Amino acid sequence: MSTVFFSKNKHILIYGFSLALLLLILKWLEYRFVIISHTFEIYVGGIALIFMGLGIWLALKLSKPKIQTVVIEKEVFVNTNANFVFNEVEMEKLNISKRELEVLQLMSAGLSNNEIAEKLFVSLNTVKTHSSRLFEKLDVKRRTQAIEKAKRLSLIQ
Repeated sequence: MSTVFFSKNKHILIYGFSLALLLLILKWLEYRFVIISHTFEIYVGGIALIFMGLGIWLALKLSKPKIQTVVIEKEVFVNTNANFVFNEVEMEKLNISKRELEVLQLMSAGLSNNEIAEKLFVSLNTVKTHSSRLFEKLDVKRRTQAIEKAKRLSLIQ
C-alpha cells in the first residue's frame, strides 16, 4: 500500500522535499550570516548567561538557611507516687476554675478540643477559651507544657 502511495505522489513528494531542503539551506545561510556579523554580541550574550547562572546558583547557595538540629534533653516530672494529693492551694493561687481544671484533665487524657467539647456538653469556642486562659494562668504556650506544669504542681495526676 505504501509503494502505491509513493508511486502516485512521487512528483509531489520530490517537490516538497526539494522545497524543504531549499528552506533549510536558506535558514542555514541566514544563521551563518547572523553569527559572522554578530559574533561579539553572541559571545557577550553567552558570557552573560554563564555569569547569570553562576549568580543564581551562588545566591541560592548563600541564602539557603543552615538548618541546625539541636537535641535538648530535659528532665520530665513523673509522679510515681500512687497516693496522689491534689494541690488546692496552687489551684487557688493560679485562680483556676473547676471547669478549666476539667478541661486540663481531659487534655492530659489526650482528647482533642472537639472531644472535650462533646464530653463536657459545651461549644468548641468555650473549650478554646478555657484552654487559652489555662495557658495564660500556667504561663505556657502549648498543651504539652500545660500538662507537664500541672503535673509538676500536682493539679492533675
